[in-house]
Amino acid sequence: MGSSRQSGFLGALHGNLVGGRFLPFMIVVHGLTKSYGPTDAVRDLSFSVKRGEIVGFLGPNGAGKSTTMKILCGYLPADSGEVRIAGFDIFSNSIKARSRIGYLPENVPLYPEMRVGEYLAYRAALKGVRPRRIPEKVEDALELCNLRPVQRQLIGTLSKGYRQRVGLADALVNEPDILILDEPTIGLDPNQIRDIRNLIRSLASRHTILLSSHILSEVEMTCSRVMILNKGQIIASGTPSELRDRSGSSLSGAIRLELLAPEKTAQEKLRKVQGIASVNSLGMKGDWATLEILPSGGDPRVALFEEIVRQGWKLRELSAHEASLEEIFTSLVASASQTSSTTSSRS
Repeated sequence: MGSSRQSGFLGALHGNLVGGRFLPFMIVVHGLTKSYGPTDAVRDLSFSVKRGEIVGFLGPNGAGKSTTMKILCGYLPADSGEVRIAGFDIFSNSIKARSRIGYLPENVPLYPEMRVGEYLAYRAALKGVRPRRIPEKVEDALELCNLRPVQRQLIGTLSKGYRQRVGLADALVNEPDILILDEPTIGLDPNQIRDIRNLIRSLASRHTILLSSHILSEVEMTCSRVMILNKGQIIASGTPSELRDRSGSSLSGAIRLELLAPEKTAQEKLRKVQGIASVNSLGMKGDWATLEILPSGGDPRVALFEEIVRQGWKLRELSAHEASLEEIFTSLVASASQTSSTTSSRS
């Protein structure tokens, strides 16, 4: 008993042990393809997710996000490819693979005539939780999702935010290793979105999380890594910072400088810095010149700083607006679509 408990504890700390093997990846997808008639929803898709990661799954409508998530959860068959969930093949060992997953679909299917607590107990039993452990698991899910105030309330009387919490509690009630969340904040107000975002972040210490969302600012604040899907294929993967570098959109808009220097001289010298398209004056505050600088490409902030130091000017402000995940997403999808159209026209 003691060694068994210790093994489970160490497994929870260090990774997933299956058949005596350590698995650093909780989700592994290779060569996944799914078509609906002549249309490829997912085409030769491959990616992996490590234990403890929160990965954002992004893409325009029809990119294949929901199809991929349904295949990962065992709700849809694939035409070809391999999917392993915590080491188990989702196609040949579906029951064991699905027992490791908590799934929150985009539209949460709840029973409005059931009370919150009894619904979670019912769902725990369906998911194979031992009868004597069901009350404990339901209590944990109620606590984690802040549902205690409404545990005796009919689901049909709950607000949208609370119904979303019930769906998340349902996904958590059997303590799965992996959470797959499809649009977890859809239809929520800003306060509810913040609460769900904080809850998802808190779950990362115990779960691997794959989520999709159209609210890109939420993904940026929640996820440690982002995968962008377009026309059934991954076109980019990495942290938001890595995607900025890859997209060539590290900055959007102007750079603002405030420095102690003659205005005209500063404009003249800084126009010559590589990567600068224009330098415009925003006025003087005493002896301090405020300048707006538009880059011609890339990020010229280091070169600007070096030139300011070289000239011996004092610097009070050097600020720039970094490209948001929404801007990066738009740039990458547009670039991928243009490449796809060019390839198609040539063939």
